[in-house]
Amino acid sequence: MAYPDDLLSQNEEVVVHSHPHFKMLIFPFVAFVITIAAAVWLILLAQDATAPWNNVAMIAIGVVALVLVVWLFLAPLVRWRTTHFIVTTDRLIAREGVVKRTGIDIPMSRINSVQFEHGLLDRVFGCGTLIIESASDEPLKFDDIPHVERVHTVIYREVNDNPYDDYRGAPGQGGQGGAQDTEPLPPTNHPPRGRRR
Repeated sequence: MAYPDDLLSQNEEVVVHSHPHFKMLIFPFVAFVITIAAAVWLILLAQDATAPWNNVAMIAIGVVALVLVVWLFLAPLVRWRTTHFIVTTDRLIAREGVVKRTGIDIPMSRINSVQFEHGLLDRVFGCGTLIIESASDEPLKFDDIPHVERVHTVIYREVNDNPYDDYRGAPGQGGQGGAQDTEPLPPTNHPPRGRRR
């Protein structure tokens, strides 16, 4: 069973599943390019040194470049890939980490309010910060959420569970719909989904 389907309980469905916005990988990618360029340039200079110092210098440069690539690029990439923000019909799920795995689940019935904020740069990239206020807990902030306004709307709909304010995937999109492809449904007489307060 694929992730996050193995986290779901009976009759629970995924509405939104996303990683943080790729914006968080811009600086690691720039660091990767600079590190590789600097390593190549230094290796070319080291080739002109007298033996055996040329080999020693090239090995040292290669080791330092490898450490920098792992630290500045691969670690943030793995962190991005293993960070999940999931909205289901019953709860909000957040998971992150590789060696030290952390997570939080917030039942929809405990969410009091949902807010979003994004500055100019976030608006350019189409992401933002989602702020969830739940019963008896401090507000939780989730940074770099893609399409934050649409995710905000989806969570609001799930919290209020209004059958006349439903959504579905746009035609031809497939799947369960989500924050990036929603359209209103006409009023129906079906009861509310799931278990709500």
